[in-house]
Amino acid sequence: MESNILVESSGMPSSTNRIQVVFKRELPKKPANTLAASISATAPSELLSLFDELEGLVGLQEAKKTIYEIYALLKINKEREKHHLKQEKQVFHMVFKGNPGTGKTTVARLFGKMFREMGILSKGHLIEVERADLVGEFIGHTAQKTRDLVKKALGGILFIDEAYSLARGGEKDFGKEAVDCLTKALEDSNKDFICIIAGYNEEMENFLDLNPGLPSRFPVHITFDDYSVDELLEIANIMARNKDFEITKDGLDKIKRTVSGIVSDPFQMNFSNARFIRNCIEKAIRVQAVRLIKANEFGRDDLVKLKPEDFSI
Repeated sequence: MESNILVESSGMPSSTNRIQVVFKRELPKKPANTLAASISATAPSELLSLFDELEGLVGLQEAKKTIYEIYALLKINKEREKHHLKQEKQVFHMVFKGNPGTGKTTVARLFGKMFREMGILSKGHLIEVERADLVGEFIGHTAQKTRDLVKKALGGILFIDEAYSLARGGEKDFGKEAVDCLTKALEDSNKDFICIIAGYNEEMENFLDLNPGLPSRFPVHITFDDYSVDELLEIANIMARNKDFEITKDGLDKIKRTVSGIVSDPFQMNFSNARFIRNCIEKAIRVQAVRLIKANEFGRDDLVKLKPEDFSI
């Protein structure tokens, strides 16, 4: 199975640097009657390549279904135009709801490229921001910062991570000013601009209640489910393989026991999904290095294998 991992740095002005990890796997053969196959049969080559990239990501079924629906709508609109029928015009501002490490930023970046190929956006770039990038320190500063970021995102996607943090601080907090300014921008710039707000499920629902105009301006909601134990094991194998490592069966069993215990714990909050697996792999590689030096074992098989004792989880 051929697979790879792309690691990307955010590049946005922020107090923290984010690393986006994209997990790719060999594409399964799709029956001819699946939605993906039907869409792929009509898509131009550049867009088809992006669809294949999306299909190669682990999980993300709702995101995949949504982008296919949008493409189908655009395709049918062109057919309706030939017959002088009214076309269905829609706004594609979105809410991404889910726990950390479930692929929200990765999908947002890929959606930008897809929307460019579909003709919805002229550039398709992603501007990723958080509260600190939008909220100013004095009256009027927040509105200017928000307008500047919207302007920078024109032609692409403005991705607001942990958007519900704008609602913190009460009525006198400048976060509300950012929301009000953003609400107006969504109406004024919706022809070549898409805004995606992201965060935890419940917090995002509460955030949308902050401004009466917000819910109607974000018609597309996508839930990013937590990865299953089997999907997380698949991600672990992909991550190791693309670093030229191999997790032994006993090593995988240890990861499985740990992850199964976490996901079945009713008191576990905010499990970081793929990020947890990434951290486990990276730590295991460090532990393996120490183990090999102590044992003076430097054969190829020694260097490749990640054993149970390497996973301190």
